[in-house]
Amino acid sequence: MSNQTQVNRIESVFQEKSPLFIPFITAGDPTPEATIDICLALQEAGADIIELGVPYSDPLADGPTIQRASGRALEQGVSIATCIELGAEMRKRGLKVPLILFTYVNPVLQYGYSELVQQIKEAGFDGLLVPDLPIEESGELNELTNAAGLPLISLVAPTSKQRIEKIARQANGFIYCVSSLGVTGTRQELSEGISNFLDEVKAHARVPIAVGFGISKKEQVDQLSPHCDGIIVGSAIVQLIEQLGEDLKDQSRRPKALEEIKKFVQTLMSGVR
Repeated sequence: MSNQTQVNRIESVFQEKSPLFIPFITAGDPTPEATIDICLALQEAGADIIELGVPYSDPLADGPTIQRASGRALEQGVSIATCIELGAEMRKRGLKVPLILFTYVNPVLQYGYSELVQQIKEAGFDGLLVPDLPIEESGELNELTNAAGLPLISLVAPTSKQRIEKIARQANGFIYCVSSLGVTGTRQELSEGISNFLDEVKAHARVPIAVGFGISKKEQVDQLSPHCDGIIVGSAIVQLIEQLGEDLKDQSRRPKALEEIKKFVQTLMSGVR
């Protein structure tokens, strides 16, 4: 697969429809085997891109739900290497949608930039997202990911106009717009001014924009859809996985639990699909 084809895998899916549905799950929660089946179920439910989160002991941006998921995965010894193996296995089992590795900078530094980029490309990933890597320090990793045809996805929060412009100018793949300052987690209400923030990012962006952090209800999806190209849902799905944990661990009960996840996703996106 050429670099151009790799890049176009995320680009082309954004050209096909809008808004895209982009779920996030923590790899290895409740088990590595269940993670593969969950990703395949999310694809069946209509996921357009999947973010696979590497469990991490000190996550900067993650709220309690994702922290607990990371804890459960870490107890089983799930590492960045495990996540790469899971991605490769998903591809073998029929995962077709673009796959993004979501990880923090410390595991990436320990693994080695060059080694990581080479291995995620070989495993069939299509992009990389490192939320605690400031754009000012991303040059080396950005060069490596660009050369491999794997966009390094940028996050942008509702901060200064100059910063929004700077990040938007340099972004690849798509821009991950953080709907509110603070950590991830489901929220009853989205912050005021979110639509204006998304419109401003869109005005400066050369690539599509997707919004995440706190989206857990169909009404929120409907509210945000006119202002973005993608909707990212993490904590709400991870919370459901936590509730269904025992069923997902049991191979005989897993299919029913996977149906519940699919139903939740389809309800969430029903207004814009």
